[in-house]
Amino acid sequence: MLKRGLLIGGALLAVSSAGCAKEDTDARATMTQREKDSLLARSPIPGAKAVGKSMTVADSATARMNRIDSAQQNP
Repeated sequence: MLKRGLLIGGALLAVSSAGCAKEDTDARATMTQREKDSLLARSPIPGAKAVGKSMTVADSATARMNRIDSAQQNP
């Protein structure tokens, strides 16, 4: 019985250590803030849809501002 518990504990430790591998953090470190926000927006975390909505609103405001700027430059 004790050996079985040690085996299960060892397996859990190995799995959790594999999840903390340095390779994964390097991939995340090269992501832009927009890519990170996009991943967050698609996650099942409560409030994640608000991140996606705010990104859409920000994109719309930027596009609107660019249209206004180009209209003012080309009379």
